[in-house]
Amino acid sequence: MCCIPQRLGQMDICKGVVSLATAAGAICLLYKAIRAGIKCQPPRCSASPICIARLAVEREQHGRDSGELRRLLNSLECKQDEYAKSMVLHSITRCVYLLESEASACTNDDITLVGSMLDDKDNSVKIQALNTLKAFSGIRKFRLKIQEHSIKVLELISTIWDSQLHIAGLRLLNNLPLPDFAHPQLRRVMPALMEILQSDYTLAQVQAARLLSNLAQKNDLLYDILNCQVHSNFLNLFQSTQPGSLLLEVLVFAERLSEGRSSPHYRAVKWHYNEQSVHEAVFGDDSRLADRLLALVIHPEEDVQIQACKVIVSLQCPQDVGVWPSCPPSHSCFSNAE
Repeated sequence: MCCIPQRLGQMDICKGVVSLATAAGAICLLYKAIRAGIKCQPPRCSASPICIARLAVEREQHGRDSGELRRLLNSLECKQDEYAKSMVLHSITRCVYLLESEASACTNDDITLVGSMLDDKDNSVKIQALNTLKAFSGIRKFRLKIQEHSIKVLELISTIWDSQLHIAGLRLLNNLPLPDFAHPQLRRVMPALMEILQSDYTLAQVQAARLLSNLAQKNDLLYDILNCQVHSNFLNLFQSTQPGSLLLEVLVFAERLSEGRSSPHYRAVKWHYNEQSVHEAVFGDDSRLADRLLALVIHPEEDVQIQACKVIVSLQCPQDVGVWPSCPPSHSCFSNAE
């Protein structure tokens, strides 16, 4: 019994030694980690937005090219997986926006290289390639070269149902003057554009409405738009509950259609329309567009109010009539009560 306290004391001493050793080891490891962290320089991640922005600032300060954009374009020619290609294209897009002189120094071969990515099997690569072409389209000398890809872009947005791809493709098309050789393809994809307009993704709808407004000003495409088949609830696009950005674009679209169909060039021909066409939904005898427009005159957003009034005026006064105040009432789409 007398040995028990002595042994307990020895055990306490042993535990203390072990604790001290453990603490010393932990401190040593912590010291090594801190020391390694101080000595270690962070890896150069030139593809990150922060690094690219830093390069842009350095270029402006020192008056020289960073070479970053050229390096990225060269790397795009190497064999890479889909994720790597998407990231490289994303970085190229940022470089084009940030490194103006380097982007202007690129060549049509670079545009061709980026355009070839539209044939990639992965949709994310296609989307990033569209974004990159959109960035390059801000440089005037590349627009003609980028126009060569317009047929492919129209094919993509009409055959792949992906909202992000639709947005990227339509943004690109809206930033380019579409060439006449694209008009036959535009006629073929008109139903797809109408479907996107009637989808439930606002950003894609806005871009589709913007493109259709531009196309409605083309004499050889106006009938194809007006005769395009739409859903029975097409006029829901003009409901006051829709986002203001979408309302503004569809109202511009309606104004362009109204102006186009009232032009002497268009009225010189007697056209026939499908029952479920845009023309019947917007301008037909049973159309309720007038009700929608009158409701939008008191919309909270002033831009929407003004555009709704413009559509009303365009409906009441065809373009071949002289001064608006003298427009005969027979041309009005609104009843006297309205």
